[in-house]
Amino acid sequence: MKLTSTLYIACFTFFLASCTNTSNEQGEQASNEPTLFTQLTAQQTGVDFQNVINEGLNTNVLMYEYFYNGSGVAVGDLNGDKLEDLYFTANMSDNKLYLNRGNMKFEDITLPSGAGGRPGPWKTGVTMADVNGDGRLDIYVCHSGNLMPEKKANELFINQGNNAQGIPTFVEKAAEYGLNSLASSTNAYFFDYDRDGDLDLFLLNHNIKSLPVLNESNSAEWIKLNDDVSGSRLFRNDTKKFTDVTTQSGINSSPLSYGLGAGIADFNQDGWPDIYVSNDYTIPDRLYINNQKGGFTDQLGQSIGHISQFSMGNDVADINNDALPDIFTLDMLPEENRRQKLLMAPDNYEKFDMTVRSGFYKQFMRNMLQLNLTPYPPLLAGEGVLNPRLKGEGRVRFSEIGQMAGISNTDWSWAALFADYDNDGWKDLYITNGYLRDYTNLDFLKYMNEFQQNATNVTRDDVMKLVQQMPASNVVNYAYKNNKDLTFKNVGSAWGLAQNSNSNGAVYADLTTTEI
Repeated sequence: MKLTSTLYIACFTFFLASCTNTSNEQGEQASNEPTLFTQLTAQQTGVDFQNVINEGLNTNVLMYEYFYNGSGVAVGDLNGDKLEDLYFTANMSDNKLYLNRGNMKFEDITLPSGAGGRPGPWKTGVTMADVNGDGRLDIYVCHSGNLMPEKKANELFINQGNNAQGIPTFVEKAAEYGLNSLASSTNAYFFDYDRDGDLDLFLLNHNIKSLPVLNESNSAEWIKLNDDVSGSRLFRNDTKKFTDVTTQSGINSSPLSYGLGAGIADFNQDGWPDIYVSNDYTIPDRLYINNQKGGFTDQLGQSIGHISQFSMGNDVADINNDALPDIFTLDMLPEENRRQKLLMAPDNYEKFDMTVRSGFYKQFMRNMLQLNLTPYPPLLAGEGVLNPRLKGEGRVRFSEIGQMAGISNTDWSWAALFADYDNDGWKDLYITNGYLRDYTNLDFLKYMNEFQQNATNVTRDDVMKLVQQMPASNVVNYAYKNNKDLTFKNVGSAWGLAQNSNSNGAVYADLTTTEI
C-alpha cells in the first residue's frame, strides 16, 4: 500500500503530502478555464516519495488506531541558496530529502546529506528549525507507534553546512542535545517561550492506547497523572542542551493525551507566545497562556465557549485582518447527509452531559473557527513595546463562528492551512481530508458485529480479512476563498484542488523563485 505525494503550483507553490490521488467526476474542473493550481507529476518535479504502508497481523488499524494518520512533511532552505527544500518522513519506509534545484526540479539527496535517519517504524511529524542558533536549519524527526519506548527515540539532524557539491550535510545529535525523547510523538514545535533568545521545544505526544472508560469519579485522577511517554512535554533550551521542564511549566502531561495538532501565537497580545493544543476523542483541547514566569496556564474554560470533539489538526491565523490571531480546529463532520448518517451515531445528550460533568468541557463534532475578540489593541510599532492600555491582564476570549463561516463540515480532516492563495490580501483556507480504512463506517461496524457473533475458531488470517473489509473514505480536499466578511466560499474545483484522495499532512511555500 503506497501513499503518494502531490505537488501543486500556482503564483506561488503549494505542496501537499497525500494518499492515492485519483480524479473523478466530482473533482474535475467544470469548464475549460485555467485553474489557480496545476498538479505536477513526479516525472516533472523529481519528487517521487511514497509512504509505503505494510499491513500485517501486528501492523494494522486494529492494533494501533493512528495507523493511517499519515506522516510528516517539512519545507525550508537547508543549503542557503534561497530555494525551499523538502523533507518527508515515512511511517514504515525510508524518509526522503529533496534539494530544490530551481524551476520546480528537485534532487533526492537523502544519502549524501546523512539526514535519512534510521529505517523502520514509526516516523510521524518532522520540523525544520535552527535548533543550535548557528544560522542553518536543522531537522527534527518524531517517532511513535505501537512499539517499545526504546524504539521510538526522536532524531535531531544538525546541519553541518554544505559539501563541495552544495549539498547540506547532517549529523544526528538528539541525545547530545537532550532531545532523544522516547515518547509517542506527533510533532515538534520550536519557539522561544521564555524570550531568552534561543529556541525551546514543545513536543506534542499522544497515547497509543484507546481512551479508557472515564466518568465523574475517576477523570480527575487520570488528569493529574504524569506520563512521560504519552503526555506532551516542554523542553527549555539551556545553551544548546534541552531540559525537560514540563512538571513546573503547567503543561498537562497525563496519559489522557491524544494530541494531533498545536498552534503557537500571542493570543492575548502581551508579547509572549501561547499554545493551543488539539486533543482527539473526548479529551479537551488546551489553551495555554504564557504566564511570563517560565510556564503556562490553561485558560480554555475562561476563553472559549465550546470546542471540537475529535480535534485533529489546527491552524492559527488572522482571518479578518484585525491583527489578532484566530484559531481553527478540524473534526470529522461530513458535508453531505448520506455520509453523516453513514459515519455518525445519533446525538446522545447523556453522553454529552457526562463529558461536561467529568471536566472535559462542552464538545461538538464539527470544525471550530474561534474568532479572537481580545478587547485590547495589538502591540505598538517597535520591537517589544507593549501598548500601555494592555495593563498586563493577559485575558483573551473567543467567539466560535465555524458554521456561520461555512467551514464547519469537511469530513475526516487533518491539516488546515491558512494562506493568501489568490493574493488578494486575505487569508484563504486549504484542508486535507480522508482516511484509508474508515473503521467508524456504520455498515462496517454492523458487519464486524455479525462476524464476531457468528465466528468460531477465528484465525489470524480472519483478522486481516476483517481489516481489509474496512472501506476507504475517498473524499475531496477542500479549498475556501476568504469572502472578507467572516465567511468563506468553497472553490476547490475552480482552483484545481478537488481531486478525490485520502490526504494527511501538508505544507505551503514558494518553491519557484530565488530571492535577490
